[in-house]
Amino acid sequence: MIIKGKVHKFGEDINTDDIIAAKYLISVDAKELGSHCMETIAPDFSKKVQPGDIIVAGKNFGCGSSREHAPLAIKGCGVSAVIAKSFAGIFFRNSINIGLPFLKLENTEEIKDGDLVEIDLAKGVIKNLTQDKTYQTDPFPEFLQDIIEKGGLINYVKQRVK
Repeated sequence: MIIKGKVHKFGEDINTDDIIAAKYLISVDAKELGSHCMETIAPDFSKKVQPGDIIVAGKNFGCGSSREHAPLAIKGCGVSAVIAKSFAGIFFRNSINIGLPFLKLENTEEIKDGDLVEIDLAKGVIKNLTQDKTYQTDPFPEFLQDIIEKGGLINYVKQRVK
């Protein structure tokens, strides 16, 4: 699976309250949540995002509470993947559940806001097309790619049960 999009850059320790403020948790609609994604730290973020764009961040992305709304808001605003130095464990599970791929990359500081990036999940290759740089990370396991391609764990299970 190949993902290609413009980078939106964030720092370290982006917590679930930064991703989606608690006051919006009454909704489970991805588009509604997406319209408020990152608004406490980047008020115009959801207006800038184009379908397929990619978030790049520092360490500990998705820390904080275990709210499932955080990856749903990211996916709901059009972001197709998240690249960070590290992720909170619960964010990892919640992202897979809704079909949002993420990749760990140690040198995220080299990727700049606005760069065009292409990700090959199967090979674990991240290409910064703007800077003509290539990074190797762990490939996404095949079964996780399958979950992502099916749009999340529920859709994956439904198709397996058939």
